[in-house]
Amino acid sequence: MHEMAKGSNVALAALSENIGSVIVSLSWVSPTGEGDADVSVLLLDANGKVRNDGDFYFYNHPVAADGSVQLLGKTPTESGDEDRITFDLTAVPSGIDRIVVAASRYEGDGFGELEDLKVTLADGGGESLLRFAIDDAGTVSAIIFGELYRRGEEWKFRAVGQGYDTGLPGLATDFGVDIEDDADAEEALTGSESSEQADTAASASAVGQEPQVAPGLVPAPRPPGNEVGLKKVARPRTAKKKVTVPKVARKSLADNESWKQARLFPVSVLKSDRDREMRATSVLLSVMAQVPEFGRRLTAAFGAPAGRMETFTEVSLPHGDTPRRPDGVIRVERAGKLWTALVETKTNGNDLKPEQVQAYVDIAARRGYEAMITLSNDVALEGSPLVDVKIDGRRKHKVALWHLSWAEVTHQAQMLIRHEGVGDKAHAWLLQELLHYLRDENSGCHGFQNMGSAWVPVRNGIDDETLCQGDARALDVVESWERLIRQICLSLGGELGQKVLPVQRAKRGADPKARRSRLADELCLDGRLQAELRIEGAPGILAISADLRTGKLRTSIEIPAPEQGYPLSWAKRLIRRLAEAPADLHIETLVEGETGGPRGTLERLRPEPADMLPKNNSTHITGFRLSLFKTMGSSRGNAESGFIRSVDDAVHRFYTTVVVHLDRPTPQQASAKERAGTG
Repeated sequence: MHEMAKGSNVALAALSENIGSVIVSLSWVSPTGEGDADVSVLLLDANGKVRNDGDFYFYNHPVAADGSVQLLGKTPTESGDEDRITFDLTAVPSGIDRIVVAASRYEGDGFGELEDLKVTLADGGGESLLRFAIDDAGTVSAIIFGELYRRGEEWKFRAVGQGYDTGLPGLATDFGVDIEDDADAEEALTGSESSEQADTAASASAVGQEPQVAPGLVPAPRPPGNEVGLKKVARPRTAKKKVTVPKVARKSLADNESWKQARLFPVSVLKSDRDREMRATSVLLSVMAQVPEFGRRLTAAFGAPAGRMETFTEVSLPHGDTPRRPDGVIRVERAGKLWTALVETKTNGNDLKPEQVQAYVDIAARRGYEAMITLSNDVALEGSPLVDVKIDGRRKHKVALWHLSWAEVTHQAQMLIRHEGVGDKAHAWLLQELLHYLRDENSGCHGFQNMGSAWVPVRNGIDDETLCQGDARALDVVESWERLIRQICLSLGGELGQKVLPVQRAKRGADPKARRSRLADELCLDGRLQAELRIEGAPGILAISADLRTGKLRTSIEIPAPEQGYPLSWAKRLIRRLAEAPADLHIETLVEGETGGPRGTLERLRPEPADMLPKNNSTHITGFRLSLFKTMGSSRGNAESGFIRSVDDAVHRFYTTVVVHLDRPTPQQASAKERAGTG
């Protein structure tokens, strides 16, 4: 990988031949697990200015109608998460000379509070080409990480690293984006049109149209919640409203529950794993081709351009004496050029076969195809590939190997039809039928459901204290646990319509394999599997702990004490907010300089909130820890009644019965907490 210094530049063609489309990733690490920033992209003409406000892309205006820019959102990594942006350089308008890639923080937060700031760029095949690390961010609240620019017919990348003390408004003003003053901005958003703007914010990207950014408005950062008094976010406008499915299903016209509704994709005829693989592949690929928003969402992360998509199943391709038949083929046409990916599908927990995937990669390389996509219930981990494939370095053409889990397919479909919307009712109906198919017990597309062959021996070894550090089986369990947590993030995020990401508290530049080995050794010592989830809008980090010795699951959250008021008022308000929470909820008061304060169940504390307070009135209360306990399942097989199902149920129950009732933090509270954690 080409390492870049500040101010240096490089021609992309000198690094790869596959630069028609590129993926730019911005990443950083927050020591507290809560710090974040918003990514933005500006398209500039020869004068160094945007042509209009439509050339400014951000979280609420993420897609260009011509496919040249698409913000893919955040993706979990080993040390935190990263924002990915795909650029189809062949589709960039001829009047654009430069593309600026930047990020901004808010409410007085600076990039100096984050660690390991860097930008990387990968070609259309997914191969990382360059890296630029920023180690002098200081207190600036906006940074230009880098820029893509033309020199004649070729594209180059420049490592910029320029900061702005004035944040996103200062950066945007420099490049010609109009900004209203705060009063005008608030008035524009409190009038009768503000609700229409909010309702139609995401539909432009869904239907492939260019949203028109409201003139003179720069997006405010996304607030943690929708509290009264916070400034609303400026929304792009579009004349066409998005379509989502109703939150409450209509009353059925059936005489009784034994009647089964007719489905576009029936599952009753599926009798074997082969039947399930063929049906699942055909169902998914057909919906991808017919619902452009969905197809584009799945393929953009693989470097595919925006264009006309066609999909095929059971294609015969020559390979020695015996033709090979991949489960599917995806082809995207743009400007007379074809992007092609082979698809290999597994269902019902079946593993991918390395020799089969290797053969398809070889075929794709010989035929000049761009990608090989594997699809199964398993979840891929960074630094731990599901299938080891050898790449022939003598071949000029390289094929990118990507993996997609059925859980991610379900997540993306749910995000579109439940929260963001699609172009028309027919598309929403198709996606709803796809979701119904994927969720059916007989489809085999249920996501990660098996902790693996090492699960029972490790649990037994922990129980009888015979499991030793360095045991490879403990490492297998740690990897399975990480896959489970990533799948829970997808599931919960799809239900909420919000980002849910695993928190990885790793040292800067830590090797993912070394981190998992350390966690495996800790598992052998204390018998616990632990994880943390960052949920957008939640007042704290949701922690999960599975104690394999006691067979107990603990889900918890720590919330900071209010900055104003009296401790007794805090306790009474918390009890009122938790009026509908489970009676067995454990509440612990966190006090400064002590390992633990007063604690009790919600049932006991309801009549006497004062019991939450320390006896010593001078003791400083820093917050409260709320916890629920549950007995974990023990089944190892595919049945969802086992450990995996119990963890999933515990997280969903804790969020829906506890976290949703808590006060959402203001940006000031969140930033103060982060500064306390980094000081």
